[in-house]
Amino acid sequence: MITVSEQAKTYIQQLLQEEGHPENTFVRVSVKGGGCAGLEYVLKFDNQLQEGDQVFEDKGLKIVTDFRSLLYLYGTELDYSGGLNGKGLVFKNPNATKTCSCGESFAV
Repeated sequence: MITVSEQAKTYIQQLLQEEGHPENTFVRVSVKGGGCAGLEYVLKFDNQLQEGDQVFEDKGLKIVTDFRSLLYLYGTELDYSGGLNGKGLVFKNPNATKTCSCGESFAV
């Protein structure tokens, strides 16, 4: 399962509204090779389910990932940070054995 914090939920809902996404839009989270730690998070809005997608709902938000990415993301929480390092969504991934300093890539 992939979850979202209350702060992340508020931020995502605000972005959806500001960017004018349709009602059926969800958050798509995936993993691809790259970044300084070896694997990179990919986060975008989508409204088309793909074959094999894994669908979760937390706090009223639909979160979708492909099965391969779920192997790396299971148990991850999307959170929001407004700190000095910039504001935006951050991944709290219990499977990551190391992360880069910017938090955009990880290794398992």
